[in-house]
Amino acid sequence: MKGSEFIKRVQKLAKARGVLCSWHADMGKGSHGVLKFGDARTVVRNPKDELKTGTYHAMLKQLELTEKDLF
Repeated sequence: MKGSEFIKRVQKLAKARGVLCSWHADMGKGSHGVLKFGDARTVVRNPKDELKTGTYHAMLKQLELTEKDLF
């Protein structure tokens, strides 16, 4: 999954759950940005690149989500 797809899925989930979600491309260094989901936050590498498996699972953990939540 690409970073941009991850962001879109989290935003869609937030809308369905009524949780505040925002993407801040300007809060990271270089191509990194911050994705906020309620009170949780995670750093997303270059949204154009594929997410590595470990990175993907770490981001889900930081946002207190499971893989089932996004699919």
